[in-house]
Amino acid sequence: MKSLYVTSVERYSGKTAVCLTLGKHFQKDGLKVGYLKPLSLQPWMSAGRVADEDAAFVKEILGLPAELWELSPVVLTTELLQEHLSSNGEIDYMPKVREAFDAAAENQDILLLEGGGSLREGYVVGLPTPQVAHDLGSEILVIIKYRDQIRLLDDALTAFTRLGDSLSGIIINRVPAAVQDFVADLAIPFLESRGILVFGVLPEAHTLAALTVNDLVDVLEAEILTKYYRPQSMVENLTVGAMTAEAALSRFRKYPQKAVITGGDRTDIQLAALETSTTCLVLTGNLHPSPLIIRQAEEFGVAVLLVRSNTMETVEKIEGIYGKTRLGQTKKLELFQSLLNENVDFEKLYGAIGI
Repeated sequence: MKSLYVTSVERYSGKTAVCLTLGKHFQKDGLKVGYLKPLSLQPWMSAGRVADEDAAFVKEILGLPAELWELSPVVLTTELLQEHLSSNGEIDYMPKVREAFDAAAENQDILLLEGGGSLREGYVVGLPTPQVAHDLGSEILVIIKYRDQIRLLDDALTAFTRLGDSLSGIIINRVPAAVQDFVADLAIPFLESRGILVFGVLPEAHTLAALTVNDLVDVLEAEILTKYYRPQSMVENLTVGAMTAEAALSRFRKYPQKAVITGGDRTDIQLAALETSTTCLVLTGNLHPSPLIIRQAEEFGVAVLLVRSNTMETVEKIEGIYGKTRLGQTKKLELFQSLLNENVDFEKLYGAIGI
């Protein structure tokens, strides 16, 4: 039985997406796949038990028989942290992780271990990625999110420095088309000359980073003013309407499938938004719009959301979740699966991890 620890240098790099779609690919190749998240920082209650936030979705997608709370043996709640700190850090959680690892690995060909959102996580409770992977004898796959040319190289070299021989290789995610040649012709040869295998380069796909109208309703605690709306409609762009209507219209035409954030009293901006490809209006300050706006929005199938926060506060709330790939939508999962299948060298990956 082999185990592969999937982690990332920073949060929102696509780690969970890669973990799940790798699992599906392994299963398609006839391998029996298990899953474990040794440490979770996302507590969620299930049947009175503490589990990881994504446990139900992971269980469904990979067809796992385990109970939700068995998929993450250590979930760092406020209470657990206080207990650990009160013990002066004397509590050893590794035996609990090892026990869960052995149970999850039973009768499997490969066990996927999902690491933290960054290489910094886990130290406070004695479960940092390098140590856990070493103790469990796992190979490590690191997901690097492309930010810019220098950060790509520095992130990969940082992972190699921290993980050493445990690092089997990397997958580079969200690479814009404009820098594909740089990555292929310069970055990959440079990294591989230093012993860092690159298994694949996944192109940027705006749809994967998009939110749904329902995501906005949840994060903003918004009131839905339109009678009919499509909760799974995608929001691929965010724009703030704080300019003249003429300037707004010119700007809005550049961004399809967008959410327009503006004051409830800016009827001119709202009308301009409704003339272009808009998924929803987010009206701030708890100011109700004109009935004309509601009628026209319902005619065009545009959701109108009313929030109490001001425009700046609303933007900050949305930015807190924007860009985090949520695979709860079937279309997103299928798209990411196709990106992985088309752009990852599985023969190279299998060879590196010994499958």
